[in-house]
Amino acid sequence: MSSKSNPKAGVWLMLAAMFVFAVTDALSRYMASEYNVFMVIMVRYWFFAVFVIALASRSAGGVMKAARSKIPLIQGFRSVLIAVEVLVMVAAFTILGLVESHAVFAVYPLMVAALSGPVLGEKVGWRRWLAIGVGFIGVLVILQPGFGVFQVEALIPLLAAAMFALYSLLTRYVSRHDSSAVSFFWMGVIGALVTTGIGVFYWQPMTQSDWGWMAALCVTAAGSHYMLIRAYEFAEASAIQPLAYSQLVFASALGMFIFSETLRNNVAIGAGIVICAGLFTLWRERVVKQRD
Repeated sequence: MSSKSNPKAGVWLMLAAMFVFAVTDALSRYMASEYNVFMVIMVRYWFFAVFVIALASRSAGGVMKAARSKIPLIQGFRSVLIAVEVLVMVAAFTILGLVESHAVFAVYPLMVAALSGPVLGEKVGWRRWLAIGVGFIGVLVILQPGFGVFQVEALIPLLAAAMFALYSLLTRYVSRHDSSAVSFFWMGVIGALVTTGIGVFYWQPMTQSDWGWMAALCVTAAGSHYMLIRAYEFAEASAIQPLAYSQLVFASALGMFIFSETLRNNVAIGAGIVICAGLFTLWRERVVKQRD
């Protein structure tokens, strides 16, 4: 029985991964509000690097096979990009909170659709372009430019969304040349090198209890990525990708219940518009692929 013959398991793994991602974001928000964000992400990547090296060492061919990429420059750029995106997004958590950061970040699937043409050469029809436009109207509803005092800080998660969209497209591209094991290995190791090059200059003593929270952050961060990979092994990406929006729901709930954040009406309405537009683009992408 092949791994992709169990879509139900894929759905549950995807939902579990999104929940654990949300928990990781909540832990990141707490730790980055207590300590320098560069140090927090550096320690997180140390554990992640050990995790991917351990996985690679247990696989056929070992670490040497996992490190052997056919397109090392693009793999390196992709890995640096996601490390910087994590830094930017966690900084957004400390400034805006989980609710508003994730509401804006939810636009990234629309950015993926918009950039898939120039980056991957994929055709984007007028229906998806219309959905992309509607989605960005949703972002404007969230940001409320022209009403009261516009928060420049709200552009931080938008920048993170753009970076993650480009990372997602590059991940699609490198999958044509390297295995997922190679991409996962590069992401962990290169990310650890990049964040260490910055984070060592911002080291702060950490209390014993906070080391416990840091350990929880490291475990959930690595575990969520692993569950996501397993979910894609059990089910087709087009079938479970819409469930990625559940992270917004989980993260918002944690933000409100743990950090006493509020969900403003414009944020709820704008996020709803963005999600509907994103789901439509995912559906259209699936339809086009089935037609081809």
